[in-house]
Amino acid sequence: MSLPYRQKLSIVALAVYWSTIFIVTHVPIPSLVYKAGVSDKWLHGVVYMVLVVLIWLAVSPYRKVNWRKTAVWGVLFAGLCYSVLDEVLQGYVGRNADIEDFWANFGGVVAGVMIVWFFGFHSAVLVVTGVCIFSLANLTKVNPADLVPTANAVFNLFAYGLFTILWVQVIKPSERIKRFSLRYLIISLALPAGFLCAVELFSAIAGNGFRIENVIYSGIGIAGAVVFVFFKALAAKS
Repeated sequence: MSLPYRQKLSIVALAVYWSTIFIVTHVPIPSLVYKAGVSDKWLHGVVYMVLVVLIWLAVSPYRKVNWRKTAVWGVLFAGLCYSVLDEVLQGYVGRNADIEDFWANFGGVVAGVMIVWFFGFHSAVLVVTGVCIFSLANLTKVNPADLVPTANAVFNLFAYGLFTILWVQVIKPSERIKRFSLRYLIISLALPAGFLCAVELFSAIAGNGFRIENVIYSGIGIAGAVVFVFFKALAAKS
């Protein structure tokens, strides 16, 4: 039996993501991480939050969590078991197994389950994308643009573009699109632009400064996504 497109996409994303975090957590910590001053425990939580959400979407992309079903308990068990295994294996590759890391992982597992309990597919991915953007923008004590300018520009461009596309899927203005109207523009830009302002405002308050280059690249990503969704919707109607 052929799997639905959404489930296939989730399985591929999970396979790529899980393989990546396994490799990253079982090699020596890059010096770049030390330079950035990344908040280690928060990062652990975010990593496992994303993992659990992807596991759930790969298993059940069309349904929210139902605590009476075994699927959610299986996902919880898988997340917690991998967390333990991950910490144990790190002791064999020159990294330290840390009980505090496990509890941070546990918090991420619980947060991931809560997200897929409250939100459907697009909303859940939207929330996860927003958390990742906020975390990667504000977890470091050094401006990412100073450490990895090209990677930072690419991340902001595509991350905010994805965030905007997901937002438009959630509100579904494409079902009513007949022309590029001011109403469509306001609805589509409202959350992404507001979120961008919130992220950069928090960065400034936290002492990381106002990063104009992030605003520029993120704004391009948001605008490009709005235009892309508009023409995609028109093409679907023609």
